[in-house]
Amino acid sequence: MPRVKERFRVYKRKDTNKYMVYISHASGLPEHICREWTRAGFNRFPPELAHLMEPKSNSAAESAADALIQYLKENLKQKKNHLDITVGEWLKKFTSLDDNPRAAVLLVEGTPYSPDTIEKYRCRFEVHLKNDPFMKNKMSEIEVDDMLVFLGRIGSNYLALRENQPMKKIAGTRTYETIFSFLRMAFNVYEGNNHGWFNPFRNIKAPKGRKAIKCDAIVEKELLKLFKPGVLTDPLQKAVCSAMFYAGLRQSEIFALRPCDLDWHTPRIKVVSAWKRFDSKEKELGDPKCHKFRETIFPLQLQTAIKELWQAYGKHDFVFCRKDGTSPASGYLQYWVPRWLKRAGINTDGRNIVPHSSRHSLASILEADGVPLRYIQDILGHSSLKTTLGYLHAPADTMNKISEKVSQKVN
Repeated sequence: MPRVKERFRVYKRKDTNKYMVYISHASGLPEHICREWTRAGFNRFPPELAHLMEPKSNSAAESAADALIQYLKENLKQKKNHLDITVGEWLKKFTSLDDNPRAAVLLVEGTPYSPDTIEKYRCRFEVHLKNDPFMKNKMSEIEVDDMLVFLGRIGSNYLALRENQPMKKIAGTRTYETIFSFLRMAFNVYEGNNHGWFNPFRNIKAPKGRKAIKCDAIVEKELLKLFKPGVLTDPLQKAVCSAMFYAGLRQSEIFALRPCDLDWHTPRIKVVSAWKRFDSKEKELGDPKCHKFRETIFPLQLQTAIKELWQAYGKHDFVFCRKDGTSPASGYLQYWVPRWLKRAGINTDGRNIVPHSSRHSLASILEADGVPLRYIQDILGHSSLKTTLGYLHAPADTMNKISEKVSQKVN
């Protein structure tokens, strides 16, 4: 007759004389629970079984292990009855603020969800996750292997939003990294709400992040060319360009700036608002990026440009407006920055110069002038000094000098 596999095994450690327990699949418990109670000490018993934590004999340890198995089965049964939700149902909760399990916590912590973040979750769920068969699995029943197969399937192929489009591979892309982060966040929240539930992401490492293509900076000499006559052809262009390069404001912050945010006496700019979902019809006014209110510089060049703008177009609800009081749309800078650079005769070959390059340019110029990095960090509104360091670029003159020195040594 075949040997019946033991439901559990107990043994005493020689170094501590403490009993350990090993629970096998023959106990009828799921794999993740058996794995959790492999070579586990009795001190890990739940509070309800505290009286069984220190057995004095082998038989007492076996009785305690048997009681533990019964407790785990009953606990698992109760969780299945009360928390029997599918993966799809759980993930969908994070695609809006109505029933979001994390929204209230973030609100109490003072860092509420950004509409952009919710929209990103919704888009990822609808395009990549919603119709996958894994979504029908119950949260209480998934195992690590199930999750790995699912992640592999998502990474290998996905159905494009439009019909009749071929399957595309997204593993190794930033889209895949975003999906992974979304899933891990949702599963971590579920684990926090359901103590004892095994999170399949616990032992799965996140994919190595792909570095985004960095934008480059323009040097101080080039910056001066931007403000020569004939480059910025109207007061609005001059004011917006000044806000970008002289104050380091983001696009969403520039067009959300109100006259009351300008302190002409100190002088300084109080950055308290920014547009969310700026490129969509549902755009709304909210906090700055990462909810980080800050004060930034208000140099004379920008002061003069704003005064000229108001004199020509009038003063409106927002600082940067046309004569009719309307603000530019999200594509304003994408349209005008390349044209400004071309008019100014600035050669961008080999460099990635985009609207966001203005913040890199300001950071590099300030650093070259000896401004402390902490102050540059505050001006740009970065939460981490490491982020600020990524905005610093060696001036072209410095690079040329290094190149000349290397050439001289070689020759």
